Amino acid sequence: MIALIRRWGELVTFSHTIFMMPFAAAAVVLALSVPHEALTPLRVLAIIGCMVTARSSAMAFNRWADRDVDAKNPRTKARPVAAGRIGAGEALALTILSGVAFCAIAATLGRWTTLLAPPVLAVLLGYSYAKRFTWAAHAWLGLALALAPGGAWLAMGASPGVGIVLLMVAVLAWLFGFDVLYALQDEHFDRKEGLHSVPARFGTKRAMLMAAAAHVVTVASLVGTGVALHRGAVFFGGVAIVAVVLVIEHRLVRPKDASAGPVDFSRIGKAFFDCNAYVSLGFFVTTAIDAALR
Repeated sequence: MIALIRRWGELVTFSHTIFMMPFAAAAVVLALSVPHEALTPLRVLAIIGCMVTARSSAMAFNRWADRDVDAKNPRTKARPVAAGRIGAGEALALTILSGVAFCAIAATLGRWTTLLAPPVLAVLLGYSYAKRFTWAAHAWLGLALALAPGGAWLAMGASPGVGIVLLMVAVLAWLFGFDVLYALQDEHFDRKEGLHSVPARFGTKRAMLMAAAAHVVTVASLVGTGVALHRGAVFFGGVAIVAVVLVIEHRLVRPKDASAGPVDFSRIGKAFFDCNAYVSLGFFVTTAIDAALR
């Protein structure tokens, strides 16, 4: 059983939940400022369960759907399904089990979460094929991640409003921006294999400009979230921190020596993992502190 858990943990990359979970948790905190259901331990566990199972289903399906492409790409050929450490059937089984669990848990949180769980799952799973027909796959992935805070908000029994919509826009634009930067590594591979991405479609320089523009939208939307939900100084201080970290992320991607080219590929991993972990965790922490001080 322990070996199975370890294999599945590698398959769905649990460490990457640091990108999704803090924004969902921040949505829960923000929902406390509007009419909402009681935040009981069972509700907290159900929300966490939805996050984990939805993401597990999506990641397992992505590894199953991309197994042939991943095996050809030097950057991804070591992934568990592509490398043969986990069978394709096992990945598909985890997809189904996690998807069923997600819908079942969502049904305990209210009518809207019950009705929306299947289409949400369809969006999450559908992303795995988006790169095969549109360069906007990054935006699709952004929407998939943005559904986490939106779902957490509804799971709290809060009514949809401008504040949560702007938070979802912020998350979508944030993910779009950093996923485009990460995809710079695969620009030539994607063109060769007929896959679609912003770098493959528009080239490196335009892709970097589009990523920067998306992150401007992120910061503006977070400010709008704070205004719409009447947040305090600590919240807006957190938004300022997010802005600074995003600037650092873009500077890391650019090489110190301009003659070396437009991108420093050796630092993309650090920009992707470290900076975006600071963004999500920093935003949650400051949002929670702001709520505690009110």
